[in-house]
Amino acid sequence: MPRRSRLTVGLLAAMVVATAGCTLPAFAPDGSGEDSPVAGGTPTSAAVPGTTPDWRNCDDVPRDLVGRGATGMSYDCAEIAVPRDWNDPQGGETYAISVIRIHSSTQKNRIGSLLINPGGPGGSGVDTAVYLSYGEALGGLPTEITNQFDIIGFDPRGVGRSDPIKCISNADQDASFAAPPDPVSQADFDSLVALNKKIATGCGTKYGDQLVNFSTEQAAKDMDAIRAAVGDAKMSYLGFSYGTLLGATYAQLFPTKVRALVLDGAVDPKQSYVQGSESQAKGFERAFTNFSTWCKATPAKCPIAPDARKAVTDAIAAAAKNPIAYSDGRKATSGWIFVAVISSLYTESSWTTLAQAVAALQDGNPKGIFTLADQYSERKPDGSYTNLFDANLAVNCADTKDAPSVEEVRKLQGEWRAKYPLFGAPLATGMLPCTFWPGDRDPYPAGTATGAPPIVVVGTTGDPATPYENTADLASMLGVGHVLTWEGEGHTAYPSTTCIVKAVDNYLISLQVPQEGLRCPAK
Repeated sequence: MPRRSRLTVGLLAAMVVATAGCTLPAFAPDGSGEDSPVAGGTPTSAAVPGTTPDWRNCDDVPRDLVGRGATGMSYDCAEIAVPRDWNDPQGGETYAISVIRIHSSTQKNRIGSLLINPGGPGGSGVDTAVYLSYGEALGGLPTEITNQFDIIGFDPRGVGRSDPIKCISNADQDASFAAPPDPVSQADFDSLVALNKKIATGCGTKYGDQLVNFSTEQAAKDMDAIRAAVGDAKMSYLGFSYGTLLGATYAQLFPTKVRALVLDGAVDPKQSYVQGSESQAKGFERAFTNFSTWCKATPAKCPIAPDARKAVTDAIAAAAKNPIAYSDGRKATSGWIFVAVISSLYTESSWTTLAQAVAALQDGNPKGIFTLADQYSERKPDGSYTNLFDANLAVNCADTKDAPSVEEVRKLQGEWRAKYPLFGAPLATGMLPCTFWPGDRDPYPAGTATGAPPIVVVGTTGDPATPYENTADLASMLGVGHVLTWEGEGHTAYPSTTCIVKAVDNYLISLQVPQEGLRCPAK
């Protein structure tokens, strides 16, 4: 789950949608008892479900994120109150869902609103909508879309500005990201087990029976409250990565409320927790092989050529024995290097950055490694973190009834290491937090969206986090899904090439389903 670089708007947009529900690395509980700060302005009273939101200008949000708003765009924000538990909507307690509405001054022939979710779970849809508002020249949404839709971003319950869940301290975040990605000895494995048991206890102590309310199905029902609040009779939705799971869940719960759904970077709801984790191990291993092949073929761009895999694995092995110190006091342990590798595989444009970072590490300079790792983990210069990984853990575990036992994880660690040498073991041990997660679970549905119109499911052949094989599986499960393929690298496809943009835009605007079997070239 790569996070935000604040270099250019185009890179921001590319990276913010490259978020997937992966289970790495291990986390530790927050001992501070402090809630994460609310960003992007001071919330007002939340609107009551079914009423018009109290919109207010929020130009401060794009200003804080990027430095300025996009030319010709207006930004308004509101909070929408939703029941904490949709199974007991009259229970009285609510969450405030933070929503942003972005409107183009050149809009005409308005169709309605386009709701956006970047994935995660834990990614901020408010931030994503802002990043995508800067136009196609900077990697944002095409003018054809912003000219006919208001862009609606939302932070799902527990995420960012929407009553954020926070049960991981900054120090514990540092320790968990620095931990060995593949604890081989029994002593090291036992330490990881103890850490993850502590994780569950810490989050359970702080949030108790609220934890089950952060499930995907609850968030999908919040989406329908947003649809009603913005005045749309039917939903138009663009979901990336985990956002495809939210969209698929919405389509199953509210099929007759769907106008158009684009699900880009598919999660397969039919997979068990173990199957989903192995799928990611396979996807990342394949993407890393593609990176290594590119490195060998383009040595001028890759200073660790010709054998990038060996260079990376050697760096991880060396760091396990003698990690290099960084200027901020951290050491470039095997864990931090592994996080940097994960971060770089979400976008092909980061491959050169990874190669340069590993080469610099060989020369004793870990700065590039920490730059990549901090983008992924959303670690700020002051050492604090957003609540991305707190929410990611809470949602994943609330959704999961079939987490493996400690013994099963240990067995899978060895089996997956043999099948996926760099990523198998970490994806296996990454399941441990949910093994100990307290409270009830609320699994999402995995069936057809009977009564829904055609839904477009977009897949990228080189996607590491949501492997391409998921694309047809999700489309088939929904019963109304249509596959659109991008023969590219990295996580998610839209808006990457003219072919993808044309197919998606025609569908969102005119409800024209892409030609069956359409495959868009990488460039």
